[in-house]
Amino acid sequence: MAEPLKAMYTKNFLEGFASKVKQAHNSFDDRTFVEKVMDAEWEVLELKGRIRRISLVLGDLLPESYPEALGILLAIQDQCEGFPYLFFPDFVEVFGLEPEHEVMSLHALEQFTKRSTAEFAIRAFLIRSPERIMKQMLKWAKSDDPHIRRLASEGCRPRLPWGQAIRQFKEDPSPIFEVLELLKADSSLYVRKSVANNLNDIAKDNPRQVILTAKRWSGFSPETDWIIRHGCRTLLRSGEPEVMALFGYEEAADMLAGAVIATDRNLVAIGEAVTLSYSFIVKQQAKLRIEYAIDFVKKRGISRKKFLLSDRIFTSGECITKERVHNWKDLTTRIHYPGIHRIVLLANGVEVAHTDLELIK
Repeated sequence: MAEPLKAMYTKNFLEGFASKVKQAHNSFDDRTFVEKVMDAEWEVLELKGRIRRISLVLGDLLPESYPEALGILLAIQDQCEGFPYLFFPDFVEVFGLEPEHEVMSLHALEQFTKRSTAEFAIRAFLIRSPERIMKQMLKWAKSDDPHIRRLASEGCRPRLPWGQAIRQFKEDPSPIFEVLELLKADSSLYVRKSVANNLNDIAKDNPRQVILTAKRWSGFSPETDWIIRHGCRTLLRSGEPEVMALFGYEEAADMLAGAVIATDRNLVAIGEAVTLSYSFIVKQQAKLRIEYAIDFVKKRGISRKKFLLSDRIFTSGECITKERVHNWKDLTTRIHYPGIHRIVLLANGVEVAHTDLELIK
């Protein structure tokens, strides 16, 4: 099993970082820094907790003046590149949020994002002053540096994983589209992935705005078409008719014959695997998104989860017969409950066959 990300903060790493700080600020107490970071609670802290602990200890041991302390971090930033140095922008979020520090803090985040990422730290500034910070995002979206352009998009995602949700943008994402409009054909895949993820975030709360944007952007450039395809992935999985049509998926109910889905047994215990078999005949050439979905029994009600089987152009007359193993082992993201589970075969979001399976303890 791979080590958790938090394990990257070893004693050797912290000592190495502390020595860099001491070179720039001779009075920095490097030994105390490591001791205070790796105190009795260190082992139970998760990744974000460790990042915040490092920031807070730096705040205790660097000069009390924020501009002076920030200047030390800026002086050593070229020696501190990569994901582990997320505590640089976190330090700005913790100690530089006051309005009188905003200009220098934004400048620091612009620098630090080139070497790790400031997508989490910028959100505190954005939540406090959305109109003013979004103006800065528009400037960053025009930067020559792809890391800064990515910050313009990634930093304002309404549902950024590991980051604070931006409630006002979940309710009204209009300001985000001004930024994304500048990045819709960006030359950097790093930036385009962020734009697509931002659209996908928005689609979970405001699907209509994403659909209209996708229609408007469609055909603008190959880069833009890639963005809208990935940005509409949640809408595709949900079988949203306008999105299905936009990407060339026609109504599939009359395109297939003899559709069947079955399991190798009807009684399965939690933790076991079952083999699903499915088959169908394609009556006419069509672009098909073939999925299976399971209506999982939950503590309260039913929750459907879809799984992609195939997504391509099928030729007329194709006879498809395939299998897929499904594991019923509990996951951190999915707990199984006994009961009758409905399993369906979907073609372009439309149910074409189904079967039932009983899950037992």
